[in-house]
Amino acid sequence: MERKWWTLVAVLVATFMLLLDITVVNVALPAIRADLGASFTDLQWVFDAYALTLAALVLTAGSLADRLGRRRVFAAGLAIFSVASLLCAIAPNPTFLNLARALQGVGGAAMFAVSLALVAQEFAAGRERGTAMGMYGATIGVAVAIGPLVGGALTDSLGWESIFYVNVPIGLLTLAATYAKVRESRDPNATRVDWAGVATFSLALFLLVLAMVRGNAEGWGSALIVTLFVCSALLLAAFILIERRVPEPMLPLGLFARGAFTGVQLAAFAVSGSLFALFLYMTLYLQNYLGYSPFQAGIRYLPITVLSFVVAPIAGIMLSRVQARYMLAVGLAAVGGGLLLMNGIDANSDWTTLLPGFLIAGAGVGLINPVIADVAVSVVPKQQSGMAAGINDTFRQVGIAVGIAVWGAIFVGRGAAEVRELTAGTVAAEGPLPRELVEAASSGSLEQAVAAVPPPARAAVTAAAREGFLAGFNDVLTLGALLSFSGAVLALWLVREDEIERDRPEPQEAPAS
Repeated sequence: MERKWWTLVAVLVATFMLLLDITVVNVALPAIRADLGASFTDLQWVFDAYALTLAALVLTAGSLADRLGRRRVFAAGLAIFSVASLLCAIAPNPTFLNLARALQGVGGAAMFAVSLALVAQEFAAGRERGTAMGMYGATIGVAVAIGPLVGGALTDSLGWESIFYVNVPIGLLTLAATYAKVRESRDPNATRVDWAGVATFSLALFLLVLAMVRGNAEGWGSALIVTLFVCSALLLAAFILIERRVPEPMLPLGLFARGAFTGVQLAAFAVSGSLFALFLYMTLYLQNYLGYSPFQAGIRYLPITVLSFVVAPIAGIMLSRVQARYMLAVGLAAVGGGLLLMNGIDANSDWTTLLPGFLIAGAGVGLINPVIADVAVSVVPKQQSGMAAGINDTFRQVGIAVGIAVWGAIFVGRGAAEVRELTAGTVAAEGPLPRELVEAASSGSLEQAVAAVPPPARAAVTAAAREGFLAGFNDVLTLGALLSFSGAVLALWLVREDEIERDRPEPQEAPAS
């Protein structure tokens, strides 16, 4: 088999492992909560600890890869991710688990930052690269499709720890194949790492997400939350100043002068911040509200994931025939439309209320993923492909991390307001109890939360908490749809085909007369 195909296989297996880990964690969350005694905030951090370190370090990993060697950084990422997965599996408490998830993000950053660059260096722009990116998108679809089923089956039969153990042998095999078959490459002009940019960007992002996650509990006007927001804004401003002045910035701001480059980053942020961030809350609805087991919830995710898998390779073929901006706009509009169709859930709804939205959103994701992957590395010179892939993955992970935090704040805030209104005049409407009831309904511990309520009022308080959950869930679905629609408009406006590297025929010399 040719080297380029070995490279593609290594990248696809690593990507599959990373995404499988994300999707299997979705359905394992209630089991993790029950076993480790995790709170609603702990469950958010299971995702955000991973997404934060990945988002904060993926640009650095891309820069290091261009300097030290892309294969070397990719292999280091595989090793770190495998070790971190083992630590996740043996976690004795939520704090240990979330720290291990953060370490997983470090390894994931190295793999994500380099994966698309490795593919781009082996496959020529145009139809050949489009085929490879279609396979990349299909792999995403497969991982998303079987992830909930695998996660549900493993959690139900072997326990939630097994979803992390499975990464270890896969990671070691992929590591061996990488050293044996993948070609080393680097940017000969790259010389230094932008450590000041790394520090300011990482800390700004961490403080922003921390403020979002803690806002409802601490109070949005409290000194702590205001300070976190102000410090995050100041650090972000410092980051921009640093990137404008250092000789080799990790985020070259000049790239954003290209509409196609900016548009594809915003498209990546929009789909990640909408649908992918909302998967957490869909899982809480399926398992903690409707009461499905992990495997049963995984089966109900099949419509959205199978459509993504089916459409992705078709999108890869279309890349050489249809302008990228149209595919991005249609795909993001489909994701937004699907989220709107999921809205309107009430106490009498079943999971089938989500089904039409699952189908449409799944097709939209399948259309988007190969296009984003292709355009992300086709709008910059080939030697900067590691940096470009890192920037795109940063926008993806920032979308997930910030999305989960923002939707969680709105979800709990809206739900608490609903509980307060439904229980007005009772003890359940006082102080932080409405928020605690919504969080308990979300994390599957509502029965324990209402135990402190006088027995005659328990049924009414339980019903109010469940209504609060639905009010918050419907609101974040609507807002997620608006984010996706905004991404569609921006992609249509900004992405231009003449800024994307394509396979074009060589000009023919005029015949001699």
